[in-house]
Amino acid sequence: MSGLAIENISMRFDLPGGASVQALKDVSLTLAPGELLSVLGPSGCGKTTLLNIVAGFLAPTEGRIVLNGHEVKGPDAERGMVFQQGALFEWMNVRENVGFGPSMKGMPAAEKRQIVDHLLEVVGLKDFKEKAVYELSGGMQQRVALARCLANDPDVILMDEPLGALDALTREKMQSLVLKLWKETGKTIILITHSVEEALLLGERLLVMAPRPGRIHKEYRLPFAELGVGKDLRQVKKHPDFARTREEILGMIWDMEEEIMGQPGAGE
Repeated sequence: MSGLAIENISMRFDLPGGASVQALKDVSLTLAPGELLSVLGPSGCGKTTLLNIVAGFLAPTEGRIVLNGHEVKGPDAERGMVFQQGALFEWMNVRENVGFGPSMKGMPAAEKRQIVDHLLEVVGLKDFKEKAVYELSGGMQQRVALARCLANDPDVILMDEPLGALDALTREKMQSLVLKLWKETGKTIILITHSVEEALLLGERLLVMAPRPGRIHKEYRLPFAELGVGKDLRQVKKHPDFARTREEILGMIWDMEEEIMGQPGAGE
């Protein structure tokens, strides 16, 4: 069975003194190969916790993750992660960073070079392959991080606020790049974001999560990711359904935040 299945995932964090926090409760979802999912919700809804469970960084209290018919038991190259900060190796240049995974697999040098050069061209960094990481802008570093992830040829790409630290113009360019890579590679992508606009642009499926405990509140199936491939994203935002859906989701999240702030102990 191909694809990703999130089956009845619950996650409880036990605290000193016997207290506990229920971060996720009975979250279930299936993704077919090549689907693009964005996930958003108020702070504390368990978005990043869920992503870390899919990545294999955390073992759930209950439930399981199944990818292509086998249960996820820990980190593996079949699932690639792109973090908010590039998490690049500062002592390596751009080419070495992108080629790190293939090097660890023992890939022949000529084959690795071909893959790295191709990916650097795809992300627009073919003229920067010998540059040190610290010489690159934040947006360029995230391009390196994406290329490094793709060099491992994962089935699923997990993205945790990968564009959150970028300025508005660079962020828009990177959003276009994510859509381009999604369409060209056919990878399954799960993207966590706090931006409603970004979730609408980069999710053919969009999950709104509710907190305490974290759970799926509502799912949308949207046309904007497909419309945005190779297009000016500012034009996509002018679609009549874009503003309506954005306002609906913003209102939904605002109501959740109000409810949280009204709970005993909120803000302490």
